[in-house]
Amino acid sequence: MKALIEFKDVCKYYYMGDTVVKAADGISFQIYKGEFVAIVGQSGSGKSTCMNIIGCLDVPTTGTYLLDGRDVGQMNKNELAEIRNELLGFIFQQYNLLPKLNLVENVEVPLMYAGVPKAERRERALLALDMVGLKEKYKHKPSELSGGQQQRVSIARALAGEPSVILADEPTGALDSRTGREVLAILQELHAAGHTVVLITHDNSIAVQAQRIIRLEDGRVIYDGPSDAPEAVVTPRAAGGIGGVPS
Repeated sequence: MKALIEFKDVCKYYYMGDTVVKAADGISFQIYKGEFVAIVGQSGSGKSTCMNIIGCLDVPTTGTYLLDGRDVGQMNKNELAEIRNELLGFIFQQYNLLPKLNLVENVEVPLMYAGVPKAERRERALLALDMVGLKEKYKHKPSELSGGQQQRVSIARALAGEPSVILADEPTGALDSRTGREVLAILQELHAAGHTVVLITHDNSIAVQAQRIIRLEDGRVIYDGPSDAPEAVVTPRAAGGIGGVPS
């Protein structure tokens, strides 16, 4: 079976004067359709570099990244934007909602940029809001919602694009523990419904909610396996980062 996401010996180098910093140092893994995978590591581990590459926000220095069989490293900026809109739905720590728009309009924004007709945009946005339990509040503004509700709107916005991959970067980072659990429960429900979910986090207690963990340290994979295995939650040896550069 073809992997939906595949890293083949991916390296990402940054140059700080005469120093070469290896933010990703020969990372290889495969993620298949329908998986719920957490990529976990401390600051400087390389997890955010992986997130940026998976999300087509950056490309490898060397190695290969295939998204649905397509070589992302060979794409220009327009092609990267196109595959991002086509295959990926993003959920960030900050909700990035537009304060002057109501909820359904916020969910429609990426669909508008993708050229989806107005009637279809509205239908898909309302369906996505219904999936996260907020359809009845579709006329509310973001300021009228709690933080957890705003994050649910951002999940709806990601879902409305009908993405192949939901990419969640520290989605509970700005929430209290109870509300964070509610957001994780939604991600688990989406996984149970067949969605592919990739969760980026530094928090072991969040990572173990996924089906599988890929643990990074110093730009390398040090564990890739089931989240319920004892070795899945081993604390990394160091949390000081790679050459002082954040992940």
